[in-house]
Order: sequence, then structure tokens, then C-alpha cells
Amino acid sequence: MTRRDMILAAGVAAAWGLNFLVIDGGMGGIPPLLFVAVRFAVVALFIVVVPRPAASWRTIVGVGLFMSLGQFGLLYTSMALGLQPGLAALLLQAQAVFTVVIAAGVLHERPTPSQATGVVLGVVGLGVVAAGRGGEAPAITVALALAAALSWAIGNVISRRAGIVTGRGRWGALSLTVWSATVVPVPALVLAVAVDGPLAVSAGLAAFGPAAALSTLYTAGLCTLVGYAVFNGLLARNPSAAVVPWVLLAPVVAMVAAALLLGDIPTPAEIGGGALLVMGVLITAIPPRTRRRLPRSVRGTAAAGDAAAVDNVRGQPVVRD
Repeated sequence: MTRRDMILAAGVAAAWGLNFLVIDGGMGGIPPLLFVAVRFAVVALFIVVVPRPAASWRTIVGVGLFMSLGQFGLLYTSMALGLQPGLAALLLQAQAVFTVVIAAGVLHERPTPSQATGVVLGVVGLGVVAAGRGGEAPAITVALALAAALSWAIGNVISRRAGIVTGRGRWGALSLTVWSATVVPVPALVLAVAVDGPLAVSAGLAAFGPAAALSTLYTAGLCTLVGYAVFNGLLARNPSAAVVPWVLLAPVVAMVAAALLLGDIPTPAEIGGGALLVMGVLITAIPPRTRRRLPRSVRGTAAAGDAAAVDNVRGQPVVRD
């Protein structure tokens, strides 16, 4: 990666990490599911400029229900019930571990030894974090955050099963994100009315002030639309193995920012368990190097130094964050 691309990758990770603090700061007095509905209504507006992804409506709906509604509905609810932003960012990274496990059962993708090691480290890290969480993080909030990570992982597997390549091309993951966002607002609003009641939803809409509006613009505009656009560009110019590890800066940024700005000091168990979880995610995220016997014509080209020809035959792994 060039220095410019490394700066862009670090910037996207920082924006995604601060996202958790921005959500926490803008949600005061607003039912979490209503906040989710508004966020994805803003994202869905961009279907007028973003082309539809090469996917069936069944896949788009599935991704919208699990990767968007399920993930963020559960995440926002856990934070509304008191989960600290830094811990929320960390627990959500469990999606990578869950994705490997679910893909093994549903898609029959046998984990590599390194991926199996990463899953074990991730599970141990989660156990340490859950056992040593601070007193201000009720068990139900941790469970909801892990359920959000599980929902994200299911969305990942739905996308993989449909054979959608979301990390390449002009629009990449952004097109699937925008179009699947159309699935979210109505169900989220219905759930908000069912869970919190119509009076609470009405009061939440009345309380939707500048802080909530800025939070929505940040999460929908900067993190989703701009963030994915930049991230897709990085994936198009660099191997996934060089780009994906930068995403693991997000929970670090979130935890450091929460400690400095909100006074949420992580416990030693959260730090140690978080380090194990991040290490496990890193191991599972980096694709293994595989050796394939290439056609003779390509082997000759590769010997002459044409690395691009080799990449076209081997294929580049893609990752959707």
C-alpha cells in the first residue's frame, strides 16, 4: 500500500471507531429502533444515484434484515441500555469469528488451521471480556451486542452464498449497502412502536434535535456512504490482506476515545480479552496463501514479472466490512 492509501485506511478505521461515540451521543431520548429507522432511511435515499447490485431481491432483503436491521437494531438497543461505546465496538468484531463458524456449517467451507486458531482465540477473548466486564455493562447488553455480531455474520454468509463480489468494482459493497437499506426503515419503525409504544416514538420524533441530526449525518453519510466508497477504492488498488487489518483499528479508536472523552476506562479483563479477540479476528481475516498450478502460458508470463496476470488467475479475496 502507498502512504496515501495507508492514511486513507487509517482515516476510515478512525471514522468507524468514532461512530460508536457519535451514536451514543445522538441517541439520547430517542428510542433506539427509531434511530435505526431514520439512519437507514437517509442511506436508502441514495438508490437514486447508486445502481442496484447484481443480486436477487431475496439476497438484498436477507442482507438488509440481518446485516442492517438485525445488526444495528440490536447494537443500538444494547447501547441504549447502557453498553459503553468502546466495549460495543470491540464486541461487534466477533462477527468475523461467527462468520467462519457459520460458513463452515452452511457453506461447508472448512476452516484453515489458522482460521481455527483465530476462532479459538476469539472465543477465549470474548469469554474474558464477558467475565471481566465493568460494572456499568449489564450482562443483557453484552448479549445483545454479541447477537448483533451474530446477525452481521449471518448477513455475510447470505452475501457469500449468493456469490456476490462486494469488494471490487466502482460501487462494490456500497451498492449492496444502499439497496439493502431500503428494507430497514419500515420494519424498524414497526418494531419501535411495538417495543417502546407509539407515545415513546412520538416523543422521540419530537426530541430529534441537532445532536440526533448530526449523529445521523455522520453515521449515514460519513461512515456508510463515504466510508464504503473509500474502502472499496482501497480494495480495488490493494490486496485484501493489506487492507482488512486496518479495520481492526476501529475498536481501538473507539475504546481510546471513550476513555478520553467519556471517562469509560476499560477493565484489565476487557483490555486483555479484547487483545485476544482482535488477534483472533486478525488471524481469521487474513486469507491464506494458496498455491495453484497455473496454465503454462501464465507461468511463462509470471516468470517475466507480470504479477497482474497471476492475480487474474488466482483471484483476489474480497471482504465486506
